[in-house]
Amino acid sequence: MIQLSINKAAFLNALRITKQAIGSKVAIPALSKLKIVVSNEGISLTGSNGQISIENFLPASDKDASMLISGTGSILVEASFFDSVVAQMPDVTLELKEIDNHQIIVTSGKSEITLNGLDAEVYPRIQEISKENPLKIKAGQLKEIFSETVFAVSTQESRPIFTGVHLMLTDNKSLKAVATDSHRMSQRIVELENMTEDFDVVIPAKSINSFRNVFNNDDEEINLFIAHNQVLFQNENISFYSRLIEGNYPETDRLIPQVSDYTLSLTFDVSELRHVMDRARLLANATSNGTVKLTVSGDSVVTTANSPEVGSVHEDMTVLAKEGADIAISFNPQYLIDALKVLKSPEVQIRFISNVRPFTLQPSIETNDFVQLVTPVRTN
Repeated sequence: MIQLSINKAAFLNALRITKQAIGSKVAIPALSKLKIVVSNEGISLTGSNGQISIENFLPASDKDASMLISGTGSILVEASFFDSVVAQMPDVTLELKEIDNHQIIVTSGKSEITLNGLDAEVYPRIQEISKENPLKIKAGQLKEIFSETVFAVSTQESRPIFTGVHLMLTDNKSLKAVATDSHRMSQRIVELENMTEDFDVVIPAKSINSFRNVFNNDDEEINLFIAHNQVLFQNENISFYSRLIEGNYPETDRLIPQVSDYTLSLTFDVSELRHVMDRARLLANATSNGTVKLTVSGDSVVTTANSPEVGSVHEDMTVLAKEGADIAISFNPQYLIDALKVLKSPEVQIRFISNVRPFTLQPSIETNDFVQLVTPVRTN
């Protein structure tokens, strides 16, 4: 039966990582529990909500954990309650001791709390994934790719395929991530050195947001494994499983215009453009269609938004470079703000075709590895 002592801070950190996968509303009652397995090698914590599963192993050799294992075993405990109990314990060290009837005693300093548990055998088993030919990538690089795209996914569950990021590997080395809600799109391409077999999957946005919270060390290497309905992200101690969204993602390459299609190119300072859009959004939010209007006429570039109830905004904009014809185009400023937030470049090149065709944003440095589209709004 389980008996061990452990550093509270190290244990709490492992608990909170694992809890990323545990939801409050689950179809299977056992999935509201945290699975604890203690072996002579260390502690394994498992959490799942049916869509995401996390197995987190804390080795006995971890110096920060100061672990002393006297007895091994496994148990299920109520996840949210157990986490709170551990957090409130008074001392830097706590002890866990399993007693009869699947109960566990948590002791720290002068405090002792007894919690009811369940037999770990009732916990659903996580589907195995083949560990051959992983895609190897730094955690920080993968998080950056996800950050540059996931904001553009759809929140409409009626179109499930658009609620995830389309991730594909082609030519064994070219990793492309795409997200769209049909009003905007963001595409990022990265050339990798660690080659593996091509794949084509759609990862739910909720899984991606949890992934970014689980893997804290941006410099560590992540192994990515793909099964027919599941993806596994794995480092030395953490296995992060996610179900994939079924279906075929639409072809998006055709949405990106050819260079010859553009009639106007404007280059802005990213920070300054964001501030202009933030101010315009205040008025746009009070309008019936929620849009701002960008008018380019000769050397003049102006942003306007009008609300009969609130007022109007009119702002002359500073353009670093301009090439092409005049235009007057309306769009949702929030889409532009979201796109600008994920740009690392200090400058952005925005190119237009017409006032009814999507316009593109790219870092001003000539590159095609990161492109975003925003669809304009037709107004009277």
